[in-house]
Amino acid sequence: MDNPLGFAHFLAHTDIVARIVLALMLIASIGSWYLIATKGVQGLRMRRKSTEFLKAFWEAPNLEAVAARIREQGTTEPFSHLVHHGFTAIEQHNRTKSGCECSTAGLIAAGNPEDLLTRALKRAIDEDKAQLEFGQTFLATVASSAPFVGLFGTVWGIYHALIAIGMSGQGTLDKVAGPVGEALIMTGIGLAVAIPAAVAYNHFARANRSTLSQLNSFAYDVFAFLATGVKTSPMLTDARATSEKVIALARAQGAGDEREAGHPGLAVR
Repeated sequence: MDNPLGFAHFLAHTDIVARIVLALMLIASIGSWYLIATKGVQGLRMRRKSTEFLKAFWEAPNLEAVAARIREQGTTEPFSHLVHHGFTAIEQHNRTKSGCECSTAGLIAAGNPEDLLTRALKRAIDEDKAQLEFGQTFLATVASSAPFVGLFGTVWGIYHALIAIGMSGQGTLDKVAGPVGEALIMTGIGLAVAIPAAVAYNHFARANRSTLSQLNSFAYDVFAFLATGVKTSPMLTDARATSEKVIALARAQGAGDEREAGHPGLAVR
């Protein structure tokens, strides 16, 4: 039996404008929940891998061990990605300094070694920031616009409901409540779409700020280690690693063996 006050009755009597509004909110809801699920899972994995990498980094005896770990496991989270960019900058500087690529060196290798390393670390942070913030513009747009889209659907529905009531000549409460109540469903749908998107956006924004703050602090340590070649562990044990050994581990197998004897030390100053 068809319920004259139900949602199915509302859908059956909507026009093309109301259906377009419903379709837009359905797309926004599906997109929001997809981003919530994927970014939530990715965030959990990233935090777990970042914790493991930072623990291994601070417990490593020297930079050679860190480079070996990056070679084995890759750069699957922001902190290892940052260190990888630092190793790449040191490698590029040493190759340019030795004259291996003097004919092809461009603006990316311009400036003193400290500037080259700083730019490399900043690029890594910017890339990680862009990856962390992927999808948040969509969530923010849905959170801010969905209630108004739903309100537009409500106004449109009430307009047509009042026209139908006026044409019928029956303005009693039982005749008005049904069509107006159906139109108000649009407002409820808009809020149901917007609230999860707003909560998810705030959660991801706070998590990203925390990650980027830790990443910026870690970048200072990476800069100091790569610029001086000295890593002081939490147990106050000094450990030195030559830049050529780090490069040899960071690059393909055996690519840096021929230069290891010619450029000892990790001093980039």
